[in-house]
Amino acid sequence: MITNIYNKVAVGVLAFLLPLSSCLLSSCADLDYTEETTRDEEWTYEYFANGIKNLVFDVYAQVYNNEFESNSPYFLAGATDEAQYALATGDVNSYVNGGWSPANPYDRTWTKSYTAIADVNMYLEKIDQTDISDWQYNSDYKNWMAQMELFPYELRFLRAYFYFELFRAYGDVPLVTTTLTNGEANSIPRTSADKIVKFIVDECDAIAPYLPETYATEIGAEVGRATRIAAFALKARTLLYAASPLHNPTGDKDKWARAAEACKYILDNASQWGLKLSAYGSLWGHDAFFNPELIFGLGRGESNTFEQANYPIGVENASSGNCPTQSLVDQYEYQDNGETFLQRNPGEIDLLLEDPYEGLDPRFALTVVKNGDEWPSNGAQKKAIETFVGGFNAAPKYGATPTGYYLRKFVDGSCVTTADNQTTRRHTWIIFRLGEFYLDYAEAVFNATGSANDATYGLTANEAVNKLRTRDDIQMPKFTEDGDAWVTRYERERLVELAFENHRFWDVRRWKKGAQYFKTIQVATISNDLILSRSAVTRQWDEKYNLYPIPQSERIRNANLTQNPGW
Repeated sequence: MITNIYNKVAVGVLAFLLPLSSCLLSSCADLDYTEETTRDEEWTYEYFANGIKNLVFDVYAQVYNNEFESNSPYFLAGATDEAQYALATGDVNSYVNGGWSPANPYDRTWTKSYTAIADVNMYLEKIDQTDISDWQYNSDYKNWMAQMELFPYELRFLRAYFYFELFRAYGDVPLVTTTLTNGEANSIPRTSADKIVKFIVDECDAIAPYLPETYATEIGAEVGRATRIAAFALKARTLLYAASPLHNPTGDKDKWARAAEACKYILDNASQWGLKLSAYGSLWGHDAFFNPELIFGLGRGESNTFEQANYPIGVENASSGNCPTQSLVDQYEYQDNGETFLQRNPGEIDLLLEDPYEGLDPRFALTVVKNGDEWPSNGAQKKAIETFVGGFNAAPKYGATPTGYYLRKFVDGSCVTTADNQTTRRHTWIIFRLGEFYLDYAEAVFNATGSANDATYGLTANEAVNKLRTRDDIQMPKFTEDGDAWVTRYERERLVELAFENHRFWDVRRWKKGAQYFKTIQVATISNDLILSRSAVTRQWDEKYNLYPIPQSERIRNANLTQNPGW
Protein backbone atom coordinates (compact mmCIF):
# COMPACT_ATOMS: atom_id res chain seq x y z
CA MET A 1 0.00 0.00 0.00
CA ILE A 2 1.24 3.50 -0.76
CA THR A 3 -0.38 5.24 2.18
CA ASN A 4 0.29 4.48 5.77
CA ILE A 5 -2.46 4.77 8.37
CA TYR A 6 -1.75 8.35 9.29
CA ASN A 7 -3.89 8.40 12.43
CA LYS A 8 -1.62 5.77 13.96
CA VAL A 9 2.11 5.84 14.57
CA ALA A 10 3.72 2.40 14.66
CA VAL A 11 7.05 2.66 16.40
CA GLY A 12 9.69 0.05 15.61
CA VAL A 13 13.00 -1.27 16.82
CA LEU A 14 16.54 -0.62 15.61
CA ALA A 15 19.93 -1.32 17.10
CA PHE A 16 22.62 1.32 16.69
CA LEU A 17 26.06 0.04 17.63
CA LEU A 18 28.17 2.26 19.83
CA PRO A 19 31.98 2.24 19.97
CA LEU A 20 32.16 0.14 23.12
CA SER A 21 28.68 -1.32 23.42
CA SER A 22 25.36 -1.73 21.66
CA CYS A 23 22.10 -0.14 22.67
CA LEU A 24 18.67 -1.42 21.72
CA LEU A 25 16.20 1.40 21.26
CA SER A 26 12.69 0.08 21.19
CA SER A 27 9.15 1.29 21.37
CA CYS A 28 6.92 1.23 24.37
CA ALA A 29 4.07 2.95 22.58
CA ASP A 30 1.54 2.20 19.90
CA LEU A 31 0.00 5.60 19.41
CA ASP A 32 -3.70 5.39 18.64
CA TYR A 33 -5.34 8.75 18.77
CA THR A 34 -8.25 7.86 21.03
CA GLU A 35 -9.73 9.21 24.22
CA GLU A 36 -8.35 6.18 26.08
CA THR A 37 -4.67 6.96 25.52
CA THR A 38 -2.54 9.87 26.63
CA ARG A 39 0.15 9.02 24.08
CA ASP A 40 -1.49 10.89 21.27
CA GLU A 41 -0.06 12.91 18.41
CA GLU A 42 0.63 15.92 20.58
CA TRP A 43 2.50 13.79 23.12
CA THR A 44 4.53 12.13 20.36
CA TYR A 45 5.96 15.40 19.07
CA GLU A 46 6.72 16.76 22.53
CA TYR A 47 8.63 13.77 23.88
CA PHE A 48 12.06 12.96 22.51
CA ALA A 49 13.14 9.44 23.44
CA ASN A 50 9.94 7.42 23.06
CA GLY A 51 8.26 9.90 20.75
CA ILE A 52 10.22 11.78 18.10
CA LYS A 53 13.31 9.59 18.14
CA ASN A 54 11.36 6.39 17.85
CA LEU A 55 9.52 7.76 14.81
CA VAL A 56 12.92 7.98 13.13
CA PHE A 57 13.98 4.54 14.35
CA ASP A 58 10.81 3.05 12.91
CA VAL A 59 11.96 4.10 9.44
CA TYR A 60 15.48 2.76 9.98
CA ALA A 61 13.93 -0.50 11.13
CA GLN A 62 12.49 -1.03 7.63
CA VAL A 63 16.02 -1.41 6.22
CA TYR A 64 16.71 -5.13 6.10
CA ASN A 65 19.53 -7.17 4.63
CA ASN A 66 17.11 -8.94 2.32
CA GLU A 67 13.54 -8.91 1.04
CA PHE A 68 12.21 -11.42 3.52
CA GLU A 69 11.78 -11.17 7.27
CA SER A 70 14.28 -9.06 9.19
CA ASN A 71 15.85 -12.13 10.79
CA SER A 72 15.37 -14.40 7.79
CA PRO A 73 17.95 -17.10 7.00
CA TYR A 74 17.54 -16.46 3.27
CA PHE A 75 19.75 -14.57 0.87
CA LEU A 76 18.65 -13.59 -2.62
CA ALA A 77 21.74 -15.61 -3.59
CA GLY A 78 19.48 -18.68 -3.49
CA ALA A 79 17.71 -17.36 -6.58
CA THR A 80 20.98 -16.86 -8.49
CA ASP A 81 23.90 -18.97 -9.65
CA GLU A 82 25.62 -18.28 -6.31
CA ALA A 83 23.61 -20.69 -4.17
CA GLN A 84 20.81 -23.18 -3.73
CA TYR A 85 18.75 -23.03 -0.57
CA ALA A 86 18.91 -26.45 1.07
CA LEU A 87 15.20 -26.87 1.78
CA ALA A 88 12.72 -26.86 -1.09
CA THR A 89 10.25 -25.05 1.16
CA GLY A 90 12.49 -21.98 1.46
CA ASP A 91 10.72 -18.77 0.41
CA VAL A 92 13.62 -17.76 -1.82
CA ASN A 93 12.86 -20.74 -4.09
CA SER A 94 9.67 -18.98 -5.14
CA TYR A 95 11.78 -16.88 -7.52
CA VAL A 96 12.94 -19.91 -9.49
CA ASN A 97 10.19 -22.53 -9.31
CA GLY A 98 7.57 -20.84 -11.49
CA GLY A 99 5.26 -19.85 -8.64
CA TRP A 100 6.08 -16.14 -8.79
CA SER A 101 3.21 -13.94 -10.01
CA PRO A 102 1.42 -10.63 -9.36
CA ALA A 103 -1.02 -12.53 -7.15
CA ASN A 104 1.88 -14.14 -5.25
CA PRO A 105 4.74 -11.60 -5.40
CA TYR A 106 6.40 -13.07 -2.28
CA ASP A 107 8.78 -10.22 -1.62
CA ARG A 108 8.08 -7.36 0.79
CA THR A 109 9.74 -4.54 -1.16
CA TRP A 110 6.59 -2.68 -2.17
CA THR A 111 4.89 -2.72 1.22
CA LYS A 112 8.09 -2.25 3.23
CA SER A 113 9.27 0.69 1.13
CA TYR A 114 6.01 2.59 0.88
CA THR A 115 5.29 2.13 4.58
CA ALA A 116 8.67 3.70 5.37
CA ILE A 117 8.20 6.46 2.77
CA ALA A 118 4.79 7.33 4.20
CA ASP A 119 6.30 7.59 7.67
CA VAL A 120 9.01 9.93 6.37
CA ASN A 121 6.51 12.12 4.53
CA MET A 122 4.35 12.37 7.64
CA TYR A 123 7.27 13.31 9.86
CA LEU A 124 8.63 15.94 7.46
CA GLU A 125 5.21 17.57 7.23
CA LYS A 126 4.72 17.60 10.99
CA ILE A 127 8.27 18.55 11.96
CA ASP A 128 7.15 22.07 12.89
CA GLN A 129 5.00 20.51 15.62
CA THR A 130 8.03 19.14 17.43
CA ASP A 131 8.48 21.06 20.63
CA ILE A 132 10.47 19.63 23.51
CA SER A 133 10.98 22.96 25.24
CA ASP A 134 9.34 21.60 28.39
CA TRP A 135 12.51 19.53 28.77
CA GLN A 136 14.94 22.44 28.50
CA TYR A 137 16.27 21.91 32.01
CA ASN A 138 16.95 18.24 31.41
CA SER A 139 20.68 17.47 31.30
CA ASP A 140 20.23 15.80 27.87
CA TYR A 141 18.23 18.64 26.31
CA LYS A 142 21.10 20.08 24.22
CA ASN A 143 22.00 16.62 22.98
CA TRP A 144 18.40 15.95 21.99
CA MET A 145 18.20 19.23 20.08
CA ALA A 146 21.44 18.44 18.23
CA GLN A 147 20.10 15.06 17.15
CA MET A 148 16.76 16.53 16.09
CA GLU A 149 18.55 18.87 13.70
CA LEU A 150 19.86 15.81 11.82
CA PHE A 151 16.66 13.76 11.78
CA PRO A 152 15.08 15.42 8.70
CA TYR A 153 18.21 14.81 6.62
CA GLU A 154 18.53 11.23 7.82
CA LEU A 155 14.90 10.60 6.92
CA ARG A 156 15.30 12.11 3.48
CA PHE A 157 18.25 9.80 2.92
CA LEU A 158 16.14 6.82 3.96
CA ARG A 159 13.29 7.90 1.69
CA ALA A 160 15.73 8.12 -1.22
CA TYR A 161 17.13 4.71 -0.26
CA PHE A 162 13.67 3.13 -0.35
CA TYR A 163 12.96 4.75 -3.70
CA PHE A 164 16.15 3.15 -4.99
CA GLU A 165 14.88 -0.24 -3.80
CA LEU A 166 11.57 0.38 -5.57
CA PHE A 167 13.26 1.57 -8.77
CA ARG A 168 15.62 -1.41 -8.74
CA ALA A 169 12.78 -3.87 -8.34
CA TYR A 170 9.93 -2.33 -10.36
CA GLY A 171 11.35 0.39 -12.62
CA ASP A 172 8.60 3.00 -12.86
CA VAL A 173 6.86 3.51 -9.50
CA PRO A 174 4.62 6.19 -7.98
CA LEU A 175 6.66 9.07 -6.59
CA VAL A 176 5.03 10.26 -3.40
CA THR A 177 6.58 12.99 -1.26
CA THR A 178 3.52 14.12 0.71
CA THR A 179 0.92 12.40 2.84
CA LEU A 180 -2.05 11.21 0.80
CA THR A 181 -5.66 10.46 1.44
CA ASN A 182 -6.81 6.97 0.56
CA GLY A 183 -8.50 8.36 -2.52
CA GLU A 184 -5.32 10.07 -3.70
CA ALA A 185 -3.22 6.99 -3.03
CA ASN A 186 -5.62 4.78 -4.96
CA SER A 187 -5.41 6.87 -8.11
CA ILE A 188 -1.75 7.88 -8.34
CA PRO A 189 0.03 6.70 -11.53
CA ARG A 190 3.57 5.39 -11.92
CA THR A 191 6.42 7.86 -12.36
CA SER A 192 9.09 7.12 -14.97
CA ALA A 193 12.28 5.46 -13.77
CA ASP A 194 14.33 8.41 -15.08
CA LYS A 195 12.39 10.78 -12.83
CA ILE A 196 12.76 8.44 -9.86
CA VAL A 197 16.52 8.39 -10.47
CA LYS A 198 16.61 12.18 -10.70
CA PHE A 199 14.71 12.45 -7.42
CA ILE A 200 17.15 10.13 -5.63
CA VAL A 201 20.22 11.90 -7.01
CA ASP A 202 18.86 15.38 -6.26
CA GLU A 203 17.96 14.34 -2.71
CA CYS A 204 21.42 12.90 -2.09
CA ASP A 205 23.06 16.08 -3.36
CA ALA A 206 20.76 18.26 -1.25
CA ILE A 207 21.16 16.44 2.06
CA ALA A 208 24.82 15.38 1.91
CA PRO A 209 26.25 18.73 3.16
CA TYR A 210 24.09 18.53 6.29
CA LEU A 211 24.92 14.94 7.26
CA PRO A 212 28.08 14.13 9.26
CA GLU A 213 30.86 12.05 7.77
CA THR A 214 30.69 9.85 10.87
CA TYR A 215 28.62 9.62 14.03
CA ALA A 216 31.59 8.46 16.10
CA THR A 217 32.20 12.09 17.09
CA GLU A 218 28.54 13.13 17.19
CA ILE A 219 26.28 13.31 20.24
CA GLY A 220 25.66 9.79 21.52
CA ALA A 221 28.10 8.27 19.01
CA GLU A 222 25.25 6.23 17.49
CA VAL A 223 27.15 4.91 14.51
CA GLY A 224 25.08 3.15 11.89
CA ARG A 225 22.94 6.10 10.95
CA ALA A 226 22.88 7.81 7.55
CA THR A 227 26.08 9.70 6.81
CA ARG A 228 27.27 12.07 4.12
CA ILE A 229 29.32 9.23 2.64
CA ALA A 230 26.26 6.94 2.55
CA ALA A 231 24.40 9.62 0.59
CA PHE A 232 27.20 9.78 -1.99
CA ALA A 233 27.22 5.96 -2.14
CA LEU A 234 23.48 5.81 -2.75
CA LYS A 235 23.81 8.40 -5.51
CA ALA A 236 26.65 6.50 -7.20
CA ARG A 237 24.92 3.12 -7.09
CA THR A 238 21.67 4.61 -8.38
CA LEU A 239 23.46 6.18 -11.36
CA LEU A 240 25.20 2.87 -12.12
CA TYR A 241 21.85 1.09 -12.27
CA ALA A 242 20.34 3.88 -14.35
CA ALA A 243 23.19 3.53 -16.88
CA SER A 244 22.86 -0.27 -17.15
CA PRO A 245 21.18 -1.94 -20.16
CA LEU A 246 17.88 -2.65 -18.36
CA HIS A 247 17.32 1.08 -17.80
CA ASN A 248 19.50 2.42 -20.61
CA PRO A 249 18.51 0.44 -23.71
CA THR A 250 20.12 2.93 -26.10
CA GLY A 251 23.50 2.67 -24.37
CA ASP A 252 23.65 6.40 -23.62
CA LYS A 253 27.30 6.99 -22.66
CA ASP A 254 26.43 10.16 -20.77
CA LYS A 255 24.62 8.03 -18.20
CA TRP A 256 27.73 5.90 -17.77
CA ALA A 257 29.83 9.06 -17.47
CA ARG A 258 27.64 10.38 -14.65
CA ALA A 259 27.97 7.07 -12.83
CA ALA A 260 31.76 7.12 -13.30
CA GLU A 261 32.02 10.64 -11.89
CA ALA A 262 29.87 9.77 -8.87
CA CYS A 263 31.97 6.69 -8.10
CA LYS A 264 35.21 8.64 -8.66
CA TYR A 265 34.14 11.18 -6.05
CA ILE A 266 33.93 8.41 -3.45
CA LEU A 267 37.29 6.91 -4.40
CA ASP A 268 39.00 10.30 -4.48
CA ASN A 269 37.75 11.23 -1.01
CA ALA A 270 37.87 7.83 0.68
CA SER A 271 41.15 8.44 2.45
CA GLN A 272 40.16 11.77 4.00
CA TRP A 273 36.89 10.18 5.12
CA GLY A 274 38.83 7.44 6.89
CA LEU A 275 37.75 4.72 4.45
CA LYS A 276 40.15 2.06 3.27
CA LEU A 277 40.04 -1.46 1.87
CA SER A 278 40.24 -4.08 4.58
CA ALA A 279 41.19 -7.73 4.69
CA TYR A 280 38.44 -9.69 3.00
CA GLY A 281 37.71 -11.89 6.01
CA SER A 282 37.27 -8.83 8.23
CA LEU A 283 34.17 -7.72 6.36
CA TRP A 284 32.03 -9.87 8.63
CA GLY A 285 32.29 -11.09 12.21
CA HIS A 286 31.78 -9.69 15.69
CA ASP A 287 33.57 -6.38 15.07
CA ALA A 288 32.75 -5.86 11.40
CA PHE A 289 30.48 -2.92 12.16
CA PHE A 290 33.61 -0.85 12.81
CA ASN A 291 35.47 -2.05 9.73
CA PRO A 292 37.07 0.94 7.93
CA GLU A 293 35.73 -0.29 4.58
CA LEU A 294 32.09 -0.17 5.68
CA ILE A 295 30.11 2.84 4.46
CA PHE A 296 26.62 1.81 5.58
CA GLY A 297 25.56 -1.43 7.19
CA LEU A 298 23.06 -3.06 9.48
CA GLY A 299 24.34 -3.98 12.90
CA ARG A 300 22.44 -6.67 14.75
CA GLY A 301 22.74 -7.68 18.38
CA GLU A 302 24.35 -10.89 19.54
CA SER A 303 22.72 -14.04 18.17
CA ASN A 304 23.50 -17.41 16.61
CA THR A 305 20.28 -17.63 14.59
CA PHE A 306 22.11 -17.16 11.31
CA GLU A 307 24.62 -19.84 12.23
CA GLN A 308 21.86 -22.31 13.11
CA ALA A 309 20.30 -21.59 9.71
CA ASN A 310 23.57 -22.04 7.76
CA TYR A 311 25.80 -24.48 9.62
CA PRO A 312 25.99 -27.85 7.80
CA ILE A 313 23.37 -30.49 8.47
CA GLY A 314 24.80 -32.84 11.07
CA VAL A 315 26.04 -29.96 13.22
CA GLU A 316 23.73 -29.73 16.22
CA ASN A 317 20.72 -27.45 15.58
CA ALA A 318 21.90 -26.70 12.02
CA SER A 319 19.79 -26.43 8.85
CA SER A 320 22.29 -26.14 5.94
CA GLY A 321 20.79 -22.90 4.61
CA ASN A 322 22.37 -21.13 1.65
CA CYS A 323 24.65 -23.64 -0.12
CA PRO A 324 27.18 -22.27 -2.65
CA THR A 325 26.93 -23.82 -6.11
CA GLN A 326 29.55 -25.39 -8.32
CA SER A 327 28.75 -22.56 -10.73
CA LEU A 328 30.16 -20.14 -8.17
CA VAL A 329 33.17 -22.32 -7.35
CA ASP A 330 33.94 -22.69 -11.06
CA GLN A 331 34.48 -18.93 -11.34
CA TYR A 332 37.28 -18.65 -8.79
CA GLU A 333 40.68 -18.20 -10.40
CA TYR A 334 44.03 -19.72 -9.49
CA GLN A 335 46.70 -17.44 -8.11
CA ASP A 336 49.43 -18.67 -10.45
CA ASN A 337 47.94 -17.72 -13.82
CA GLY A 338 44.33 -16.53 -13.48
CA GLU A 339 42.90 -19.74 -14.93
CA THR A 340 39.43 -20.52 -13.51
CA PHE A 341 38.54 -23.62 -11.53
CA LEU A 342 36.35 -24.74 -14.44
CA GLN A 343 39.08 -24.19 -17.02
CA ARG A 344 41.54 -26.30 -15.06
CA ASN A 345 39.02 -28.94 -13.98
CA PRO A 346 36.43 -29.30 -16.77
CA GLY A 347 35.54 -32.94 -16.05
CA GLU A 348 35.32 -35.29 -13.08
CA ILE A 349 37.84 -34.80 -10.28
CA ASP A 350 39.28 -37.59 -8.18
CA LEU A 351 39.66 -35.89 -4.81
CA LEU A 352 41.82 -38.74 -3.53
CA LEU A 353 44.44 -38.08 -6.21
CA GLU A 354 44.47 -34.29 -6.27
CA ASP A 355 43.37 -31.20 -4.37
CA PRO A 356 41.77 -29.00 -7.03
CA TYR A 357 41.26 -26.19 -4.52
CA GLU A 358 44.97 -25.74 -3.84
CA GLY A 359 46.14 -22.32 -5.02
CA LEU A 360 42.66 -20.87 -5.58
CA ASP A 361 41.82 -17.24 -4.95
CA PRO A 362 41.92 -16.80 -1.13
CA ARG A 363 38.37 -15.46 -1.27
CA PHE A 364 37.18 -18.98 -2.05
CA ALA A 365 38.26 -20.41 1.32
CA LEU A 366 36.74 -17.38 3.08
CA THR A 367 33.39 -17.86 1.33
CA VAL A 368 32.85 -21.61 0.85
CA VAL A 369 33.06 -24.68 3.09
CA LYS A 370 34.15 -27.74 1.12
CA ASN A 371 34.50 -31.42 1.86
CA GLY A 372 37.25 -32.01 4.42
CA ASP A 373 37.25 -28.50 5.91
CA GLU A 374 37.14 -28.33 9.70
CA TRP A 375 33.97 -26.39 10.41
CA PRO A 376 32.53 -24.75 12.48
CA SER A 377 35.70 -23.29 13.95
CA ASN A 378 34.59 -23.35 17.58
CA GLY A 379 36.28 -26.02 19.68
CA ALA A 380 33.02 -27.54 20.87
CA GLN A 381 31.78 -28.43 17.36
CA LYS A 382 34.83 -28.45 15.07
CA LYS A 383 34.83 -31.48 12.80
CA ALA A 384 35.97 -32.39 9.28
CA ILE A 385 32.96 -31.74 7.04
CA GLU A 386 31.86 -34.68 4.90
CA THR A 387 29.83 -33.71 1.83
CA PHE A 388 30.32 -36.97 -0.08
CA VAL A 389 27.26 -39.20 -0.46
CA GLY A 390 26.69 -40.97 2.84
CA GLY A 391 28.95 -38.54 4.68
CA PHE A 392 28.09 -37.06 8.04
CA ASN A 393 26.95 -33.76 6.50
CA ALA A 394 25.56 -35.06 3.23
CA ALA A 395 22.74 -36.88 1.48
CA PRO A 396 20.75 -38.93 2.15
CA LYS A 397 20.27 -36.84 5.30
CA TYR A 398 17.20 -34.61 4.96
CA GLY A 399 18.21 -30.99 4.44
CA ALA A 400 21.81 -31.75 3.48
CA THR A 401 23.56 -29.56 0.94
CA PRO A 402 22.16 -30.03 -2.59
CA THR A 403 25.30 -28.48 -4.11
CA GLY A 404 28.25 -30.22 -2.45
CA TYR A 405 29.25 -27.12 -0.46
CA TYR A 406 28.26 -25.05 2.57
CA LEU A 407 28.45 -21.33 3.28
CA ARG A 408 31.27 -19.72 5.28
CA LYS A 409 30.96 -16.02 4.40
CA PHE A 410 28.97 -14.09 7.03
CA VAL A 411 28.70 -17.25 9.14
CA ASP A 412 30.56 -16.85 12.44
CA GLY A 413 32.18 -20.21 13.08
CA SER A 414 32.91 -19.31 16.69
CA CYS A 415 29.19 -19.54 17.56
CA VAL A 416 28.32 -22.69 19.48
CA THR A 417 24.84 -24.01 18.63
CA THR A 418 24.63 -27.02 20.92
CA ALA A 419 21.58 -27.41 23.16
CA ASP A 420 23.69 -26.45 26.14
CA ASN A 421 26.36 -23.76 26.47
CA GLN A 422 25.41 -21.86 23.30
CA THR A 423 27.38 -18.76 22.39
CA THR A 424 26.35 -15.75 20.32
CA ARG A 425 28.05 -13.02 18.32
CA ARG A 426 27.19 -9.69 16.70
CA HIS A 427 26.44 -9.64 12.97
CA THR A 428 26.74 -6.90 10.37
CA TRP A 429 25.03 -6.90 6.98
CA ILE A 430 26.76 -4.81 4.35
CA ILE A 431 24.72 -2.29 2.36
CA PHE A 432 27.54 -0.11 1.02
CA ARG A 433 31.28 -0.73 1.27
CA LEU A 434 34.28 0.82 -0.44
CA GLY A 435 35.17 -2.31 -2.43
CA GLU A 436 31.89 -2.14 -4.32
CA PHE A 437 32.69 1.31 -5.67
CA TYR A 438 36.01 0.27 -7.17
CA LEU A 439 34.00 -2.25 -9.18
CA ASP A 440 31.17 0.19 -9.92
CA TYR A 441 33.71 2.74 -11.07
CA ALA A 442 35.47 0.22 -13.32
CA GLU A 443 32.21 -0.80 -14.98
CA ALA A 444 31.09 2.79 -15.49
CA VAL A 445 34.45 3.97 -16.86
CA PHE A 446 34.72 1.01 -19.24
CA ASN A 447 31.27 1.72 -20.67
CA ALA A 448 31.75 5.48 -20.75
CA THR A 449 35.10 5.34 -22.58
CA GLY A 450 34.89 2.01 -24.39
CA SER A 451 38.19 0.80 -22.96
CA ALA A 452 39.46 -0.77 -19.74
CA ASN A 453 42.76 1.09 -20.17
CA ASP A 454 41.44 4.60 -20.82
CA ALA A 455 42.70 7.11 -18.22
CA THR A 456 40.18 9.88 -18.95
CA TYR A 457 38.91 9.74 -15.38
CA GLY A 458 42.36 9.26 -13.86
CA LEU A 459 42.16 5.67 -12.71
CA THR A 460 41.56 3.18 -15.53
CA ALA A 461 38.99 0.41 -15.21
CA ASN A 462 41.75 -2.18 -14.91
CA GLU A 463 43.59 -0.19 -12.27
CA ALA A 464 40.40 0.08 -10.22
CA VAL A 465 39.77 -3.67 -10.30
CA ASN A 466 43.40 -4.37 -9.50
CA LYS A 467 43.11 -2.32 -6.31
CA LEU A 468 40.94 -5.16 -5.01
CA ARG A 469 42.92 -8.02 -6.50
CA THR A 470 46.27 -6.85 -5.11
CA ARG A 471 45.20 -6.45 -1.48
CA ASP A 472 47.78 -8.00 0.84
CA ASP A 473 45.50 -10.90 1.76
CA ILE A 474 44.34 -11.62 -1.82
CA GLN A 475 47.26 -11.17 -4.26
CA MET A 476 45.61 -12.28 -7.51
CA PRO A 477 47.00 -11.74 -11.04
CA LYS A 478 46.20 -8.28 -12.38
CA PHE A 479 43.58 -7.49 -15.01
CA THR A 480 45.08 -6.53 -18.37
CA GLU A 481 42.22 -7.45 -20.72
CA ASP A 482 40.02 -5.15 -22.77
CA GLY A 483 36.88 -5.44 -24.86
CA ASP A 484 34.60 -8.47 -24.55
CA ALA A 485 37.26 -10.43 -22.66
CA TRP A 486 37.31 -7.71 -20.03
CA VAL A 487 33.52 -7.82 -19.63
CA THR A 488 33.61 -11.58 -19.06
CA ARG A 489 36.35 -11.35 -16.47
CA TYR A 490 34.82 -8.29 -14.78
CA GLU A 491 31.49 -10.03 -14.33
CA ARG A 492 33.35 -12.97 -12.80
CA GLU A 493 35.34 -10.69 -10.49
CA ARG A 494 32.18 -8.93 -9.33
CA LEU A 495 30.57 -12.28 -8.56
CA VAL A 496 33.56 -13.41 -6.49
CA GLU A 497 34.21 -10.17 -4.63
CA LEU A 498 30.59 -9.42 -3.76
CA ALA A 499 29.39 -12.99 -3.24
CA PHE A 500 26.42 -13.24 -0.86
CA GLU A 501 26.16 -9.47 -0.47
CA ASN A 502 22.86 -9.36 -2.42
CA HIS A 503 24.37 -7.95 -5.61
CA ARG A 504 24.29 -10.86 -8.04
CA PHE A 505 20.49 -11.10 -8.10
CA TRP A 506 20.30 -7.47 -9.26
CA ASP A 507 23.50 -7.25 -11.33
CA VAL A 508 22.42 -9.97 -13.74
CA ARG A 509 19.01 -8.34 -14.12
CA ARG A 510 20.38 -4.88 -14.85
CA TRP A 511 22.76 -6.45 -17.40
CA LYS A 512 19.81 -8.38 -18.91
CA LYS A 513 21.82 -11.62 -18.77
CA GLY A 514 19.45 -13.82 -16.79
CA ALA A 515 19.20 -16.47 -19.50
CA GLN A 516 23.00 -16.71 -19.58
CA TYR A 517 23.58 -17.03 -15.85
CA PHE A 518 20.39 -18.07 -14.09
CA LYS A 519 18.55 -20.52 -16.34
CA THR A 520 20.97 -23.40 -15.72
CA ILE A 521 23.27 -23.74 -12.75
CA GLN A 522 25.85 -26.38 -11.87
CA VAL A 523 25.98 -28.29 -8.59
CA ALA A 524 28.53 -30.84 -7.40
CA THR A 525 28.01 -34.42 -6.34
CA ILE A 526 30.82 -36.20 -4.52
CA SER A 527 30.51 -39.98 -4.60
CA ASN A 528 31.45 -42.10 -1.60
CA ASP A 529 34.77 -42.87 -3.31
CA LEU A 530 35.42 -39.09 -3.56
CA ILE A 531 34.84 -38.49 -7.26
CA LEU A 532 33.47 -34.99 -7.81
CA SER A 533 31.17 -34.54 -10.79
CA ARG A 534 28.94 -31.72 -11.96
CA SER A 535 25.26 -31.87 -12.78
CA ALA A 536 22.96 -29.22 -14.21
CA VAL A 537 19.93 -27.80 -12.43
CA THR A 538 17.39 -26.06 -14.66
CA ARG A 539 15.50 -23.15 -13.18
CA GLN A 540 12.64 -21.00 -14.34
CA TRP A 541 13.78 -17.86 -16.13
CA ASP A 542 11.79 -15.44 -18.22
CA GLU A 543 12.82 -11.97 -19.39
CA LYS A 544 9.89 -10.53 -17.45
CA TYR A 545 11.80 -11.50 -14.29
CA ASN A 546 14.12 -8.53 -14.87
CA LEU A 547 11.47 -6.43 -13.15
CA TYR A 548 9.16 -7.47 -10.34
CA PRO A 549 5.42 -7.72 -10.90
CA ILE A 550 3.35 -4.93 -9.43
CA PRO A 551 1.35 -6.71 -6.69
CA GLN A 552 -2.13 -7.50 -7.91
CA SER A 553 -3.59 -6.34 -4.60
CA GLU A 554 -2.23 -2.84 -5.34
CA ARG A 555 -3.65 -2.81 -8.87
CA ILE A 556 -7.08 -3.80 -7.58
CA ARG A 557 -7.01 -0.72 -5.35
CA ASN A 558 -5.52 1.56 -8.00
CA ALA A 559 -6.58 1.20 -11.63
CA ASN A 560 -3.86 3.66 -12.68
CA LEU A 561 -1.08 1.24 -11.76
CA THR A 562 -0.06 -0.40 -15.00
CA GLN A 563 1.64 -3.82 -14.87
CA ASN A 564 5.25 -4.49 -15.81
CA PRO A 565 5.84 -6.19 -19.20
CA GLY A 566 5.07 -9.91 -19.36
CA TRP A 567 3.29 -10.09 -16.02
